[in-house]
Amino acid sequence: MKANPVLKATIFKVLFLLIILCVSSCKKNNSIESTFKKNEAFTKNEEEETIAFFFIETANVGKTIISKSQIAQQKSSENSIVILGKKIESHQNQLLQEVTELANKKLLIISEINATHRRDTYELITANSSNFDKVYLNSMKKCLEEQIRLLENVSKETNDKIILKLVLKYLPEQFDLLRETEVLIKQKKLNN
Repeated sequence: MKANPVLKATIFKVLFLLIILCVSSCKKNNSIESTFKKNEAFTKNEEEETIAFFFIETANVGKTIISKSQIAQQKSSENSIVILGKKIESHQNQLLQEVTELANKKLLIISEINATHRRDTYELITANSSNFDKVYLNSMKKCLEEQIRLLENVSKETNDKIILKLVLKYLPEQFDLLRETEVLIKQKKLNN
């Protein structure tokens, strides 16, 4: 009968030590988590997410615009549309290069065009020669408007000086390209 109380005391001591180890271990894990939370490298704020979204969407729209402009240069029979396509492609390549460089500095990788843009580009490829110019110009107008919205939105939602400088550089050019596209759309309507 004496062995029974000694066994109970030993089991009690072992359980007590396990509880102390678990509690101290949990405190250490919490201190590690709080250190990560305090460290800015491991937290994302809303502005960083906005900038990341801007880079990715701007690159995707830019890649789409470049693809469509290249198609227009090959398929359009009108010189004014070929010239506009070259101008837009050149502008978008510059913007895409700057956006990619800035994204890389912020450790973001921009990879692929999403499916909606692919379908939109496919519709342009399959357009017949009689309505190709109209399809291209309307599609380009939508893309340029989308990119303008992206530039305007990021300028409102961030104080990042590099991003704001990018917006100031490219937004006026985007409006100019949009106006040129709209002029050609109106000319097409008048000619038909």
